[in-house]
Formats: sequence, structure tokens, C-alpha cells
Amino acid sequence: MFKKILIANRGEIACRVIKSARKMGIKTVAVYSDADREALHVKMADEAVHIGPPPAAQSYIVIDKIMEAIRKTGAEAVHPGYGFLSENMKFAEALEREGVTFIGPPSPAIEAMGDKITSKKIAMEAGVSTVPGYMGLIADAEEAVRISRDIGYPVMIKASAGGGGKGMRIAWNDEEARDGFQSSKNEAAASFGDDRIFIEKFVTQPRHIEIQVLADKHGNCVYLHERECSIQRRNQKVIEEAPSPFLDEKTRKAMGEQACALARAVGYTSAGTVEFIVDGSRNFYFLEMNTRLQVEHPVTELITGVDLVEQMIRVAGGERLPFRQSDLRINGWGMESRLYAEDPYRNFLPSIGRLTRYRPPVEAATAEGVVRNDTGVYEGGEISMYYDPMIAKLCTWAPTRGAAIEGMRVALDTFEVEGIGHNLPFLSAVMDHPRFVEGAITTAFIAEEYPEGFQGVTLPEGGLRKVAAAAAAMNRVAEIRRTRITGRLGNHERHVGDDWVVSLQGEAIAVTIAADRDGATVHFADGSAHRVTSDWTPGQPLARLTVDGDPVVLKVGKIPGGFRIRTRGADLKVHVRTPRQAELARLMPEKAAPDTSKFLLCPMPGLVVKISVEVGQEVQEGQALATVEAMKMENILRAERKGTVKRVVAAAGASLRVDDVILEFE
Repeated sequence: MFKKILIANRGEIACRVIKSARKMGIKTVAVYSDADREALHVKMADEAVHIGPPPAAQSYIVIDKIMEAIRKTGAEAVHPGYGFLSENMKFAEALEREGVTFIGPPSPAIEAMGDKITSKKIAMEAGVSTVPGYMGLIADAEEAVRISRDIGYPVMIKASAGGGGKGMRIAWNDEEARDGFQSSKNEAAASFGDDRIFIEKFVTQPRHIEIQVLADKHGNCVYLHERECSIQRRNQKVIEEAPSPFLDEKTRKAMGEQACALARAVGYTSAGTVEFIVDGSRNFYFLEMNTRLQVEHPVTELITGVDLVEQMIRVAGGERLPFRQSDLRINGWGMESRLYAEDPYRNFLPSIGRLTRYRPPVEAATAEGVVRNDTGVYEGGEISMYYDPMIAKLCTWAPTRGAAIEGMRVALDTFEVEGIGHNLPFLSAVMDHPRFVEGAITTAFIAEEYPEGFQGVTLPEGGLRKVAAAAAAMNRVAEIRRTRITGRLGNHERHVGDDWVVSLQGEAIAVTIAADRDGATVHFADGSAHRVTSDWTPGQPLARLTVDGDPVVLKVGKIPGGFRIRTRGADLKVHVRTPRQAELARLMPEKAAPDTSKFLLCPMPGLVVKISVEVGQEVQEGQALATVEAMKMENILRAERKGTVKRVVAAAGASLRVDDVILEFE
């Protein structure tokens, strides 16, 4: 077995590989850019080598720099993680020439399956059902439009060497095909060094289900069942689970056997994933094969007990798989939520900055449930604009799907992240969504259920009452503490009243608190009541309570006259006032938001790639105004209505912050 391996990647996946290597007694080498000098994967590895400036195109995907790091450290093998060089045949060949083992498939298999155009042709020749599309290379945007018309809208424009949602667009008309082709081409060149594009039919109402395969160098190949990856945004997976709530055993077996047959056809070894699109009748169509470890591999590990990274290393070292297909049964249910540095209230645009607080839920594993958090960051670390916005993968396991979802709800509620925008509220909202709970999901779920973007969660009346009761009880604790510190008059403490008005989510709720040594009973005007118990202390950012015996977890922040409370995807300003204070508060005018309708503001920190208009130009609704790149994704900013450009403030190449002005209109 290898004594030292180098990990040609960064962040969460580099940390993940280090954990398995350490368990196997193998030393690890990290590589890092200027932006990652203090990164977690650098701290965890036994050695670390600097490889260049922050942009990946000048560091992580420069083969010569990785090869120099290998020579410098004497690493015997390289694990590429995912993205970057993981599916780069030239990198695998460079390692072969150097006599260094690639912990992945052989280079011919990467060439055959890593390129989406070639892989589709091979799949068709092998009799695998594929989605209709144009398999040749596309010269320019006008040819892309002609091909799209021939296939029939909607179409999917995809980077041939792409992955992780990069270089991918859905086009519903000629204009979107033209714009999407150019953006996909630019993203593909920046992320993968390969700007080839192909187009295929976009299947409506699909499910995205993939099969995990594992093959050794002795002719053995198994499938480790499936993962449901249908909850996607901008073609990038957000929530994954294993197994799929949709498949039956017959379909699962057919998909698994087909995936293994395809792997054998190209001489595949190591871990790989065959992706399928599945319609409502359980017909499945081959999409692509990812010749690498997938981001969502933990859910497969949770239901099979197989450490995929360990098996990749062992297969690369020439060992046989230690199990047969009949040994791989489905045990329970795994759920994964991807934590992204994205602001859900700004249409999920990237967010960068310092993690002023980063406290994941405690990892644990019992027969009743598992909590696992694969991450590459730490409290006090920086989230950079140069790399993918995913900062953690929160996973839960339980014997049933319902229990795994409930475990995820609690884990999300206890996950503390401050300093950046993040998608925890959205993940919580999905976990409570009736369609998701039922398993009635497609890749269109987010677009259908959140057509205007995520606006936060409105708690139902029952949930609202519980939060109001909890806030009233916590406020009483805080008031008592204040009187003990500042309210002493001789030997007497200022009396804390029993009557309060809790204002939240547009409602003002009158309550009366009856407290005792064990907790408080909060009475409402309609005669109902909630019993609240907790050991919460003012100042603690996480409050664990029971309301009527049910556990409730609240993220708590102090605001004047109350709390900022976040729970189950809701972000609430909760004011707890005396009846007199509440009466006066109703008379206070609300501050009006500033009028920014005449400006195009930068919605995220990023780099201006292109300004598409000029001063004096009249623009129409939906017209492209500017293109901003952030976290390896291009974002086209469009006009919301007709207008005339008065002033162009930003230029191509400018680095902007959130809400910096790009254009001004008359």
C-alpha cells in the first residue's frame, strides 16, 4: 500500500480524502494557492506545497505545478477529488509517465467517459438508451440556435468536459440559446480549460437518479445502488438522498446492471457514477458518466457501510474488491444537504467574507441515527470568490426516510453560520415542504415551488404560537437577569410583569406568563397555552427548549426590544413588549427603503466580465446589461423594464462588492 499520497484538490473534498488516508496509515500532501494558505485542508495534511495565485487556472488546474509538488514531496499516488483535474486525461497520462499512481480510472476510460460527447456515442453503441441531442462540436452561437431549433426547445446546452453544473444552461428560445452558448463556452474554458459545447433535448418533469459503481483491476464491478439528486438549482445539486424514494427493485437492478455494463465496456476501474434521467413511468436514459468521486458520495457510504475513498485507494494499489454484488444491501436512508455560501434572499447569488461563527452540529453515530458533516472551513476562515461556493455537506442517516428527514431538520436548526449569506434557511424549507416529504420531486422542484425565488418561510399558526411562547419565556429569563444586575433598590428587585405582547410575522399576540421553578406556562387570549422548559441563558446563540414536551431549537440573536429568531427556515424579528410599549410601538412610522429603481446594482461580489450597453442606449425588458462572474459562474444581469442608460459606472475587469452601482438609468 502507498505510504504517501498527494491530494490535487482543495476544501471539503481534500479534507475528506485526508480522513480516509489517515485511517489507513497513509501520509498526505496538500497543495494550496495564495487564497488557501490558511485553509483547513492545509492544516490537516502532513505536508503542504504552495502552487500559485488564487485563480484555479493559475494554480489547481496547472498540471506542471501539481507534478512539481509530487516530485518535491515524493508522493507515490495522487487523489484528484472532484472538479479541477479529476477528469483530465492529460493529467492522468502525466502521472503515468512519472510513475505515479492515479487514484482513479485509467486514462483511456477518462477519455472515453469523461468527455460527454464521446461517452454518449459509446453508450448508444452499447445499446444504452440516451436523450436525443446533437453529438458533434458546435462552432458558434448561430449554429447553436439552428441545432436547438432542430432538436426542439427546450434544450440543454452543456460543456463537454463539464461537471458540477458549470458550463450548463437551459434554453427555451433562440435568444437564450445564443446567450447560453456563449456563457457555457466561457465558463467551460475558465473552469476546465476546454470550451467544447454540445446540445441535447431537455426532458421536462425528470428525476435525476445516479448509480454508484466501483470496479477493481481484476474484472470485478459492482453497483452500490442509487442516489436521488433531483433537488437542483441552476443544474447544480442541492439535496441528495439514498436510496431514491421513486425506484422499485426491478428498475434499480436494471439501472445498476446497465451502469456496470457500461463501466466494463470501457475498462473502468475505481469509483465512478453513471447518471440517468428517469421519467414518471420509470423509463431511464443515460446522461453521462462521471469518472471520479461524486460530491454526494457520503449518502451511499451511509446506506452501504462502504468507505468509497478507501476503496479507491485500495483499487489503485491493485487490491481486489472485498465484496460481491450480493453483499451490498440497502441499510436505512441517507440524506445530504449542501451548505453553500450563497444568499437565498438574493436569488442564491454568491456571498463571500469571513466566517465570524461556524458551529456545525455535533457529529454522532448510533443505531438510531447518524449526523455527519464533511467540511473544508472553520470559524474565522475566509470564503473566497475564486472557488466553488459549497462549504459543507451535512448528512444524516436513519432507519427510515422520515426519520432521516427529521434528523436533518434538527441538524440544520443547530447549524450556526454567521458572517456570510448562506442557504441554511432554504434547506430547512425544503425539508418541511410537503412535496419533498412525500417524495414527489423532479429536477423542476425549485423552479416550480419557488418561482419568484426564495422569500423565506412563513410559519404556520401552530409553529408561530410555539415561537411566541418560547420568546416570551426567554424574555422573562432575560428580564429577571437584568433586574438582578441593574434593578436593585436596597434588598428589593424590580418586579418582572406577567403580561406581554409578542410581535412577530406581522402579528401582535398578547400573552400571560405563569412561571414556576421548572419552566413557564404561556397563556394566550383565546384560552390556549403552551408549556415551555429550557436551560437557555441570555447571550447563548442557540436555545434548546421543549414546548409542550416537543424539542425546539432556535437560533437567537439580540435586537432592541426582543430577539432575532431563526428556525425551520424562518427568519423572524420578535419583539416582546409590555402592553403599554406595544401600544406606543403601533404609533411609530416605518422607515421607507431607499429608491434604487434607477440603478443596476451588483447583486454579488464579483468580477465584471462584460458591459453590454452604452450611454444613451435604450434597453428593453429582459435585455442583457452586464455579465458578472463569481465563484466560477457567469451571471447575466438583465433589464427589469424599458429604459435609457444615463451613466456607465463600472467597466469590464472591475471587481465589485454587493450593491455597487454598475449602471444608472434616466
